[in-house]
Amino acid sequence: MIHLILLSYLFLSVEQNVVKDVHGAIVRMNPDRKVIHLIFSADDTFEGALPIIETLDKHNIKGSWFLCGNTFRIEKFKPVIQKIIRDGHFVGAHSDKHLLYAPWENRQVSLVTRDSLITDLRNNMLELEKYGIDISKVRYYLTPYEYYNAEHVRWIESEGQSVVNFTSGLRTAADYTTPGMHNYMSSQALIDQLFAFEAEHGLNGAIILIHPGTVPERTDKLYLRLDEIINRLKEKGYTFERL
Repeated sequence: MIHLILLSYLFLSVEQNVVKDVHGAIVRMNPDRKVIHLIFSADDTFEGALPIIETLDKHNIKGSWFLCGNTFRIEKFKPVIQKIIRDGHFVGAHSDKHLLYAPWENRQVSLVTRDSLITDLRNNMLELEKYGIDISKVRYYLTPYEYYNAEHVRWIESEGQSVVNFTSGLRTAADYTTPGMHNYMSSQALIDQLFAFEAEHGLNGAIILIHPGTVPERTDKLYLRLDEIINRLKEKGYTFERL
């Protein structure tokens, strides 16, 4: 599966020191440097945000957080969101209502119209603005479910946003899976895959996604292993930057 995904790199374009996937989303930034971009996306689960922040603080790393409008509107999340902003992390949009843009069985079919997608994006940006974020400086957008097609990317770009996604071939985003799912991966399996990928392909400019919240059924939380991941990557000579 990984090798099939990596073959798609034959069709990727490199523009302005970024690598884009076949749909036009940025999947690596500064690929000529040993730099990694940690990103975190959330909708209505966010219990791991504080442990993540504490780990990033320990290592003096700024991350990039992509939050839904739903996240901003949940009152109990307000203090930790304010801390994320105050500490200088990047905060961007992730869809107001966490819409699914296309069917899983055929991503070329759209489940949203251009107007509905843009309205949802703008509503999300309004929630960022309510937290005092200067939205004129927010230039990166992570689509809900990290799922989209080229048409969606063009619509989002018409709003002055560039779509980003985790680096193709990485599996850390599967940290939402639960033991009952056919695609379940334990945190150890995700970490092993990350470093196997690094050994074979390198992680220069990589975008690594970890979810700062998962359902209770997932007791094996990858975000609690973030310190271990960072230490191992530092040992390999990588540095970390926000988007």
